[in-house]
Amino acid sequence: MRRRGNQDIRGLEGVVTFFGSHHALRAEKVLLAAGFRAVLVPGPREISPNCGVALRFDFQAGEQVAAILEEGLVQYEALHHHPE
Repeated sequence: MRRRGNQDIRGLEGVVTFFGSHHALRAEKVLLAAGFRAVLVPGPREISPNCGVALRFDFQAGEQVAAILEEGLVQYEALHHHPE
């Protein structure tokens, strides 16, 4: 079991990358309010050098996650499949 603080990230194989940390914080708030699991994590440098913060999510819900972020006017770089 892998954890970030008290957050269990097991099964969260998707990563959203951002251009700034404030977008990552907003994305977490929007996704949690919509009932999705979302965990802020250090941004994997092999995926994106832009922001030091990324967000883990269930990759199988990628289309829904993208739609919710767009509806919430959250700016993000990309959604990636990135299992740990």
